Amino acid sequence: MTVAEKPLSTSLARLDPVRLWTDAIEYAIDAAQRTALFWDVMRQRGNQYEEEQRRATPNVLSLPYEIVMDGRTLPRPVNYGLVRIVPPADVEIDRKKRPFVIVDPRAGHGPGIGGFKADSEIGVAMRAGHPCYLVGFGPTPVPGQTIEDVAFAEAAFLERVIELHPEADGKPAVIGNCQAGWAVMMLAAVRPDLFGPIIIAGSPLSYWNGVHGANPMRYTGGLLGGSWMAALASDLGNGTFDGASLVQNFENLNPANTLWTKQYNLYSKIDTEGPRYLEFEKYWDVPTRLTAAEIQFIVDKLFVGNKLSSGDIVTTDGTRVDLRAIRSPIVVFCSKGDNITPPQQALGWILDLYGSVDDIRMHGQTIVYAIHESVGHLGIFVSGAIARKEHNEFASNIDLIDVLPPGLYEAVLQAKTPDAFNAALAHGNYIARFEARTLDDIRALGENDDHDERCFATVARLSEINYGLYRTLASPFVRATTNEFAAEALRRLQPLRLQNELASDNNPLMRPIAALADQIRKARRPAAPDNIFMEWQEEVSNRIIESLNAWRDMRDRTYEQIFFGIYSLPALQAAVGEGTSAEPPRRRHLKEPMHQGAIERQIAELKARMAQGGIREATIRAMLYVAGADVTADERMFAVLGQIRAEQGYDMSLPELKALVREQFFMLCVDEEAAISAIRSLAMREPERIPEVLGILTRVSMATGALSGEQATRLARVERMFEKASAPPFAALTKSSRALEFRRAGRGKVLGHSQETGDAPVDAKAADTHGSDTVLPEKMK
Repeated sequence: MTVAEKPLSTSLARLDPVRLWTDAIEYAIDAAQRTALFWDVMRQRGNQYEEEQRRATPNVLSLPYEIVMDGRTLPRPVNYGLVRIVPPADVEIDRKKRPFVIVDPRAGHGPGIGGFKADSEIGVAMRAGHPCYLVGFGPTPVPGQTIEDVAFAEAAFLERVIELHPEADGKPAVIGNCQAGWAVMMLAAVRPDLFGPIIIAGSPLSYWNGVHGANPMRYTGGLLGGSWMAALASDLGNGTFDGASLVQNFENLNPANTLWTKQYNLYSKIDTEGPRYLEFEKYWDVPTRLTAAEIQFIVDKLFVGNKLSSGDIVTTDGTRVDLRAIRSPIVVFCSKGDNITPPQQALGWILDLYGSVDDIRMHGQTIVYAIHESVGHLGIFVSGAIARKEHNEFASNIDLIDVLPPGLYEAVLQAKTPDAFNAALAHGNYIARFEARTLDDIRALGENDDHDERCFATVARLSEINYGLYRTLASPFVRATTNEFAAEALRRLQPLRLQNELASDNNPLMRPIAALADQIRKARRPAAPDNIFMEWQEEVSNRIIESLNAWRDMRDRTYEQIFFGIYSLPALQAAVGEGTSAEPPRRRHLKEPMHQGAIERQIAELKARMAQGGIREATIRAMLYVAGADVTADERMFAVLGQIRAEQGYDMSLPELKALVREQFFMLCVDEEAAISAIRSLAMREPERIPEVLGILTRVSMATGALSGEQATRLARVERMFEKASAPPFAALTKSSRALEFRRAGRGKVLGHSQETGDAPVDAKAADTHGSDTVLPEKMK
C-alpha cells in the first residue's frame, strides 16, 4: 500500500500528540512558503505570456534557426514561413541524407512543438544526420488567406528544400503533427512529386471514427448544432477565429489535469518544478488566430463533414483531393493514450479508402503504422522518454521505409538484447521490424457501425442547414455591430489569456510577490517527506483527482447519450434527408475506371518484361521472393543491403533501388511462378557473377538469423536456379569452395548498373509516377 493509499486512521494511529503538533508547525511553514513560491511562478508565467505577445513570431523552438522563406512574400501570401534548424556543434549533418521537414500544427497553439526539446522530432532527426527544416507560422493570419493558400505555400517551401539539397539521396521526409497531418496529406495527394516518406503523428484523418464510451470530442459538432458556432465566433472576432477556443476545447477533455494536477504538481514540487512548468506553459499560453475561411473549411470539410477520406474535397481549380494518389510511404504514429486523436481517427481513413491490402498494393501505396500504449497527445511530438524510441527508429530507418514494397505494415520495435543476432546492425536500443498486417487488424481497434455513421451523417446535413440559416438571418447583423476594438476586447477576456494577464506584473497586486519569493528561497524550510500532513496532502489530492475524473466520465457518458439520443431519431434523419435510403450512410471512395484500365495495361507490360534485365533484376527478385515467405522487413536486412551498396561504390541511388524493388515486387504479385522461373534466364547473361549473388542472398536472408521453414525452402530453390544458370566450372565447385564464394559475397557490382547486359539504369522519377507504382496483381483481380 502506497503512502497515498493509507487510510487516515492508520496514519493517526502511529502518532502521538507531540509528533502531530511538531508536524503541523513544520507543514504550516512549508505550505505557506510553497504558496508564495507557487504564485511567483504564476507571475513568471504571466510575464512570459506578455513577453511572447510582444514577439513578432512567438515559438517554443529550443534550437537556433535561420529564415529561408517568408510566406508573406508569395503570390498568395500567408502567415507561414520556412526556417532551417541550425544543428548543435556536436551534431554532424550528412548532406547526402534526405532532409526532414517538420510541419507544425496550427490548432490554436503557437509553432515550434516539433523542436521543443532535444529529444523532439527535430533533435532526433538531426542526430541521425539529416538536415532539418520547420514550417511554422505567425500569430495573426494574412487577411483572406485560405487553407488552399497555405497548401500553395507549403508546396513552395518543399520545392525550395529540394532545390537546396540536390545531392540528397531521396525527396524530403515530411512530418505533419496533429492538424498539420491532414494538411500534409492533402498536399501530397495533389503534389506527390514533392514528397519522400510522410510521417503523420497524432493526426486525425477519419473524424467520425471512435468507440463508444470514449473519444467525446467527436460529438462536439453535433452537440453544438454544427459549424454555425464557428461562423459566429469568426464574426465576433471581426473576421478571425481565436485559437484560444480550440486550446480550451483540448484542455476541457481532461479537467483533472487542467484544473488540478498541473498546478498541484507545481505546488508540491515547487523547489524543482518551476522551469519545466514554465517551459510547457509557454506552448499553451500564446494562442494564434485563423481566418474565418480557414476555420470554416476545417469544421465543415473535416471535423463535421469528414470529407477528406471520402474524396469529397475539391480545390478551386477542380482537382479532387484523393489520398490514394499519394506515392510516398505513409507512416502513422498514434497512441491509445491520446484523447485528442485516438487510433480509430488516426487509422480509420485506411478502411475508408481501401477494401483490402491488395487494394492498397493496387495503388502502389506503402502504409506503416505504430500504436503506442500510453503516451499522450503532446508527448507524440515532443518525443519524451516514453515515445523517444519511435522517433529514433523512424528517423534511423526512413530509407528502409521508403523502399518497402507496397502494402500495410505495423512497426514493431523490440528491445535490443546482447544475445540478439547481428545486434550491431540495428540503430539505437531497439530493432525495428515492419510486419505485414491486414485491414482486420485496423478494424480490431474499433470502428463505427452503420447506425453510428448515419448519426454523424445526420449531423453533417443539419450543420449545412444551420450554417445556411445563420449566414442568411443572423450573420449580417453580427458583422454590422462588430469592430476590431470589440473583437480585441473579447480576445483579452478569454479565460486562457485573462488568467495570464491577471497574474503578470501588469497587475499591481502581483508585484510584491517577486521580492517575497526571493526572501523565502533564502530561508526555505521544506517539510520532511515523512511528515504526516504531507501524506494527507497527497491523499486529498488523489481524492480530488478521482472526483474530477468521475465527473469527466459522467459528463462524457451524458454527451454520448445526448448525441445518439438526438441524431438517431428517425424523424430528424428524415427531415434532413438522411433517413430516406437503405444505402450505407457514408459513400466510400469511388473506383476510377481509367485507373483500372491503366492497371490492366501495366500488368501486360510487366508480364512482357519478366525476362528482361540481368543479374541485378534477378538478385532483387530473389531477395523479395525469399523475404515474402515471412512478409516482414527487418532493419538488419536493410543494413546488410546498405553494406553491399557501399562495397559496390553506391552505383545505384536510393530512388533507383526503390523503383527496382517495386517493379520486381509487382512482377512477383502478377505471376510468381513465371517471375521465379525467369530468374535462371536473367542470371545466364552474367554467369561469372552468380557466386557473388549467392553470397549476397545468403548475407541478406540470414541477417536476422538462420532460416527455417518456408524461407529456407525458398532460398534453396533460388540457389538451385542460379546454380543451373552458372558457367560449367562453377557447377562443379565443391561444397567448401561454395562457402568460400559466400564469404567473398557483395564485392562486385551486382546491384549496380550492368554495362555487360546493356540495361539502362532505373528511371526512379518515371517509376514514381508511372508503371509499376500502381499495379493490380493478377491474383487479386
